[in-house]
Amino acid sequence: MTKTETMNLAYVVESSRGFDELVEDVEKKTAENGFKVLHVHDVQKTLQDKGFAFPGYKIIEICNAKLAHMVLQADRNIGLMLPCKINVYERDGKRFLAGMLPSLISEFFPEASLGSVPEEVEVIIKKIINEVK
Repeated sequence: MTKTETMNLAYVVESSRGFDELVEDVEKKTAENGFKVLHVHDVQKTLQDKGFAFPGYKIIEICNAKLAHMVLQADRNIGLMLPCKINVYERDGKRFLAGMLPSLISEFFPEASLGSVPEEVEVIIKKIINEVK
């Protein structure tokens, strides 16, 4: 397994586990870490329904209502970066988990004065990914 930070935008981990197993475990570990799965987008199915061949790819939207409320109180436009997402995808016969780094929110919205909240959420997203890998 390899871990990389992609252009400082995402935390990406390769896994040898099965695709569906990864998706199920992300949903399970999300709940165990105090977040809720809002929706799972099946990108592969959506693209296949439009006639495009595409390997497994799901976007899992997760949220912690208390933390979301806090950051949206600071700046409503932060909603452009919510909810947090963990992607499970296949590429070249390999499977990956990826999560956008919430610490970026402070870079895009420096006037919001979010304190340590984005970093705290980032720790949780990385924890979920590491627990699932």
